[in-house]
This record gives sequence, C-alpha cells and structure tokens, in this order.
Amino acid sequence: MLIAGAELPEHLWYWIDEQTWAVPLEDGRVRVGITALGLKASGDIYMCRPKSVGSEVEQGRSLGVVELSKSIVSVKSPLSGTVMRVNEALEERPELVHQAPYEAGWLLELAPARLEEERGRLAIGEADIRAAMQRWAWLNQLEGA
Repeated sequence: MLIAGAELPEHLWYWIDEQTWAVPLEDGRVRVGITALGLKASGDIYMCRPKSVGSEVEQGRSLGVVELSKSIVSVKSPLSGTVMRVNEALEERPELVHQAPYEAGWLLELAPARLEEERGRLAIGEADIRAAMQRWAWLNQLEGA
C-alpha cells in the first residue's frame, strides 16, 4: 500500500511511532528495518550502525544509530531479542536503506525474546497499518497524507 507516496508492504509488522518494521523468517528469527515512510520524514542516511551480533535489544529501545544530514538518530526496535545477524552490506552502502528498505536495506535479524507478548503492540494487517500510518504521516505533515 502507498501512504504519503511511501510503499508499506502489508505482510510486515510495524512499530508505528518509531517507523520500524519486522518480518518473521522461516528459521524463527525476525528481520528488522526502517520504513519508507520514516525515511521520507527523516531524509538521507549517510551511515548506519546496527548493534553487534550478540547484543540484547528491547522493544522501543535502540537497535542502532543512523547518521542523517544534520543529526545522529537512534533507531528503535519493534521487538525485543538477541541480535543474531547484521546487514554487513550497509557498512559500504548505507544508501541501500533508502533504495530498498524492505529488501537489501534491512538492518538486522533478531532471535525474538517475547514475540507473542510484543507483537500485539505492532500494526499488523492492512486495516491497522493503513489507519496508523495515515495518522502518523498526517501528524508529521508529510505530503499526500
């Protein structure tokens, strides 16, 4: 679906306030990244540094940092867990986060700690995603919201 000109795949789970997404993988891990809508609001990313493998992250807390044109921002995790893998391609090509936020631009993979408890705090399913993202885009004064 498109919200304010940004693509938001309906099969992903979204942490709306922080504009991050999660998707369960077949091996039980969860892949995490930044939404296209969040990227539209924040601007270009010049550096991306996710937490290292083995680090523990909590839902709503930092999973790493990104450097924008005028600031360094903490990216908040949509779920709690242990970092099992980071997207090493972002070290050389941080622009992948913008170019393909849901494919090559993902940030890290987690072994979730409290998946069943925490997934209820995420927007899942087209109706929930559309309503929450439209409201977020409107609150952040994005064109087309």
